[in-house]
Amino acid sequence: MSLAPKRPPVRIAILGAGFVADFYLRALQYVRGHEVVVLMARSAEKGRALAERYGVPEVATSVAEAVDRADVDLVLVALPHDLHLDVVRQIAAARKALVCTKPLGRNAAEATAILQFVREAGVWHGYAETEVFAPGLVKAKQLADSGAIGRVLSVRAREAHGHPHAHARVAERMGGGPLRGLGCHCVAIGRWFLGPDNPPLEVMAWGDRLHREDVTSEDNAVAIVRFADGRIAQIEAGWTHMAGLDVRNEIHGSHGWIGTDETGSTGVHAFAGRDAGYVVEKAGAATGWITPVAQEPWVYGYHGELAHFIECFAAGTTPRQTLDDGLIDNAVIDAAYRSMQSRTWERIDLSGLDALPHSATEST
Repeated sequence: MSLAPKRPPVRIAILGAGFVADFYLRALQYVRGHEVVVLMARSAEKGRALAERYGVPEVATSVAEAVDRADVDLVLVALPHDLHLDVVRQIAAARKALVCTKPLGRNAAEATAILQFVREAGVWHGYAETEVFAPGLVKAKQLADSGAIGRVLSVRAREAHGHPHAHARVAERMGGGPLRGLGCHCVAIGRWFLGPDNPPLEVMAWGDRLHREDVTSEDNAVAIVRFADGRIAQIEAGWTHMAGLDVRNEIHGSHGWIGTDETGSTGVHAFAGRDAGYVVEKAGAATGWITPVAQEPWVYGYHGELAHFIECFAAGTTPRQTLDDGLIDNAVIDAAYRSMQSRTWERIDLSGLDALPHSATEST
């Protein structure tokens, strides 16, 4: 019996040397079929430190230096989203396939322009929305699809913490506050369980700055997203959960219920009488009662999404999250911010999806 020919590894460039890039590299250690050939960092010193930690052979200090290489097949964008517009423009101009981290842009207009770049270039693209690859939610989706809880009627998704990154606290860079940076996860979860042929139509939202003095945006937000068939997703996002990262979801069905808790019910509980060091992303404390998350990249979905993207790219197939999804999520959040001001239901504008004919993301 002859064996199928072995595929060459997918050669990857990672743009960024911060928090997300570190998570990508941690996860990629357990993913087959690739090799990271270059890491781009604006700070060469920071880039070299991260590259040495994970065995990446080369460091670049500009996007062009990283993507204009013959030995790069796929580019992972692990940069703050206020940089995505210019960076994706450069990647698309180099005719390189890419995966971009969330949120796609600071608003739907930016996301539309980003999507246009890749459609015009005809390059393969994926959207790194980790939550829909998180093992707990993947299992929940399998249960829902099996009919175990009957017809899914509503979804409640919450993500909150009390320690936003410095760039996230600047509303102009963020395109808002926690609703943009954290709520995008929740929107994607709602769409996953209530879609795919059931577009979100309108949003009613509230948001306010209740406590933080280091931001000008909201620090808490709640939104109800109504879909075409009348079902809803409830989105909760905030920056005042001082206990640390709080990621919980509920899927309510006609004959049952599913709940997931990625950061509260980890199976590890400890009392630290001394400083425990790194406990978990956005940890509220490193002493006293702590709940560490074992294998964070796995629990949050980094392994799952990167393995999926590499396999799809190598096979020439469309991944289940593309930049189209990033545009939709941005458009939902835009409508939510309008609703905060108008205090009424606001329609979701998805016209950006039709800005250009769809390109074949299967092309490599």
